[in-house]
Amino acid sequence: MPRPKPTPRRRGQLPAPPSPPPRARARRRRPGQRVLQEIRKYQSSTRLLLRPGPFARLVRELCLLFTRGVDYRWQRMALLALQEAAEAFAVRLLEDAYLCSLHARRVTLFPKDLQLARRLRGLEGGGI
Repeated sequence: MPRPKPTPRRRGQLPAPPSPPPRARARRRRPGQRVLQEIRKYQSSTRLLLRPGPFARLVRELCLLFTRGVDYRWQRMALLALQEAAEAFAVRLLEDAYLCSLHARRVTLFPKDLQLARRLRGLEGGGI
């Protein structure tokens, strides 16, 4: 009785892994539901949105520009306070700009909405 020929195998070739079991279909969500979930998540958290390292580098670079090349040292708490203030300013500005876009009966935030929000705030609110 003849022996069956072994299947040719290349050196180092592994057998094919078993196929994964069929996955359940992803839940279908209504439009905007995911965004509202993210908004709730970020509103309830107290952590900063920007990473501290890149923000510190940006502050130091801007400091060099405005001090004509004099390199100042920054305390960690000073950078943290500046980052808190900058993020609070940005969030409030985006909130006001979004209200401007809703007033124009749009859902999309345009640059002109940011410009209008800054103009309505005036010089004291961070406008130029």
